[in-house]
Amino acid sequence: MFNLSESKYGLHIVIIIIFLLLSLFTVMPVLNMILLGAMIAYGIKPVANRIQSKIKITSISIFLAIIVVIIPLILLFIYVFWETAVFADMFFASHNLSVSSGIDLNLAINTFVQALPVELQGFIKPYLGLLTSGVHEALTYIFNYAIRFIRKFSDVLVQLFVLICSIYYFTRDGDKVMEYIFVFIPKEHRSFFERTLDDVANVLKSIFYGHFLTAIVIGLMGGVGYYFLGYKFALFLGIVTGIAQLVPIFGPWIVYWALAIYAFFVAGDIAQGILTILWGFVLSLSDMYIRPMLASNYADMPSLILLVGFMAGPYVFGIVGFILGPLILGIAYAVIKSFKEELEKDKLEIEKLENNESDNY
Repeated sequence: MFNLSESKYGLHIVIIIIFLLLSLFTVMPVLNMILLGAMIAYGIKPVANRIQSKIKITSISIFLAIIVVIIPLILLFIYVFWETAVFADMFFASHNLSVSSGIDLNLAINTFVQALPVELQGFIKPYLGLLTSGVHEALTYIFNYAIRFIRKFSDVLVQLFVLICSIYYFTRDGDKVMEYIFVFIPKEHRSFFERTLDDVANVLKSIFYGHFLTAIVIGLMGGVGYYFLGYKFALFLGIVTGIAQLVPIFGPWIVYWALAIYAFFVAGDIAQGILTILWGFVLSLSDMYIRPMLASNYADMPSLILLVGFMAGPYVFGIVGFILGPLILGIAYAVIKSFKEELEKDKLEIEKLENNESDNY
């Protein structure tokens, strides 16, 4: 390591540290997009390399890789919003409610309650006022959030622009970034950092294969099952199931239990409700098999790290915290794990030296 008081590079390092801190302060508002871009770039890099082997032009290869990976995600979000709007329109139309002319909240709730079985109506009616108040507060919160979102739309555009730029430049120049970092690492410590980077790569693969890919598989299974069970919006329900799969506390059960309750008490189809619950158990049991199978070849992280990362990440980084939370905690775990292995290695070497010295005596 450099000694700032003795090294001729002391002043240089002080200046670098000052400007690094100023740079961090400057990019702090979009730091989450930069980190997310770096993570996505890691996944896009192999796709870009494969395309580049055919096209030979780096920029075009990266742009095509971004389109291949990002465009389906954008279309997925558009589809989810579209299906939500269609579902809401069908609900309002079926109950003779009009959004454009204004919705009587009390009338909407009363209409919904009257559609329930008589036994359930008797249970809900004493709490009807409380239910109306709760729904009103929830809608107020949603509308206020939408207004704040619209006001900050320019900020959202800036963050999306930073995200796309980060993905492009990290995909193109990610290797150069690592070269800059390794310049400042003493030779005796490079093996530690190389092992740490390998562990970080395994963490990324574990998060993708063990969680995101598992969510995709469970979502597809759920959608197919809901279709054969006769539910409308089966594809939409499958996507919601996959998203719920990403959240450890909730999981897919929150979707299939809601559908089962709807089948039992609203549609009055007991057979459909029972089959929905059984299919839900199949989904949950499949998760126990699919997740270890996909992630077993990569980092073996404690489940608590991912749980805390998924739940705490959104509080710090917003919606992208579902990705950045477990990623950052996973990297911290990988660094500590590498350091522990380094200490154990040094301890074994010291013990060997001591044993050799004792043998010489």
